[in-house]
Amino acid sequence: MGTKVTVLGLGAMGATLAGAFTAAGHRTTVWNRTAGRAAALMERGAVEAPSAAQAVAASPLVVICVSAYDAVHDVVGPLAAGLTGSTLVNLTSGSPPQARETAAWAERHGIAYLEGALMSTPSGIGDPDFLQLYSGPRAAFDKHRETLAALGHPVHLGTDPALPSVYDSALLGLLWSTLTGWLHGVALIGAEGPGGGVTATEFTDVVNHWMKSVGAFMNTYAPQIDAGRYPGGEFPLTLHLSMMDLLAHASELRGVEPGLPDLLRELTGRAVAAGHGDDSYARLVEFVRKSGKH
Repeated sequence: MGTKVTVLGLGAMGATLAGAFTAAGHRTTVWNRTAGRAAALMERGAVEAPSAAQAVAASPLVVICVSAYDAVHDVVGPLAAGLTGSTLVNLTSGSPPQARETAAWAERHGIAYLEGALMSTPSGIGDPDFLQLYSGPRAAFDKHRETLAALGHPVHLGTDPALPSVYDSALLGLLWSTLTGWLHGVALIGAEGPGGGVTATEFTDVVNHWMKSVGAFMNTYAPQIDAGRYPGGEFPLTLHLSMMDLLAHASELRGVEPGLPDLLRELTGRAVAAGHGDDSYARLVEFVRKSGKH
């Protein structure tokens, strides 16, 4: 059998977490404030504790996933003494200040605390390709990394408990931006006209290869942003802007909403007008920042 782990909270996500631990061979104890949700997990080998205190006492690793941070404190607040010397992993969604407040509470009580973010829906839990983000003491993460790997690919971001929440927001922004760009492409290439009528599936087969190039651009531009220098090389902003004009024109011809290309042209046009036409696309970060230098 694997290591001992306790899961507090058996909502849709919490139950999935417990199921993943059980499937990976870990001795999983579960508890939920509302009784009657552990039957399916017990059939798979999990053990239901009659109280939260007994659930916490059963394992050195305690994972909590409930509806909100208020619920986290309601559950673990009275259990501080029982959690002392254990590792508490909080996978409840919340804000950076809430994460820091909870980490401070844990530190005062001698509890190793890992703040986490689940970068997947319940159906993705257990898939090693899905990210699980953690912050807190590196020693606690390393100690339990193999157990947490039952949920996905665990990544330690640093010691600041606010990091998973901020990463979560930033990565979701990237998700929505990418999906919106993909949807615009689906609409553009699927519309009637020369070269049109392409299905979303056919288009996406090509997109999957293109995303490797997109990743290469990000890897090139990231050091430029860190250094604050943006050499344009063979793909300066002036060239980006001219190609955005083509995208806007194609959208107009095919009856696709122009909002996305207009947004791209407005942002890039401001940078070119400010004298940065020879810079790379990474220069736009200064225009995305609300009060950044231009």
